[in-house]
Amino acid sequence: MVGMSPLFRRGGAAKTPKARVVTLIGKPGCHLCDDAEEVVAKVCGELGVVWEKKDITRDEALHKEYWEQIPVVLVDGEQHTFWRVDEGRLRRELAG
Repeated sequence: MVGMSPLFRRGGAAKTPKARVVTLIGKPGCHLCDDAEEVVAKVCGELGVVWEKKDITRDEALHKEYWEQIPVVLVDGEQHTFWRVDEGRLRRELAG
């Protein structure tokens, strides 16, 4: 039997904060990246969201895609923001 599309399952569309993953893409020595990390760590810590940090200097594909935008924040693999991370906006996205 084929499963029902997630779009038609009740409650399947919304993710709880604990089911989300935030990725911070940056590089060492970037003051905006340091600022972004503080916000991401705070919000994710308070909401219980898993987060990871990726270094564009160690990943050629990330470097090609994001080098002009760092820091970049992805939520569940999709770009949420770049340069400056707004704490309230990130919190709303993750709690939503």
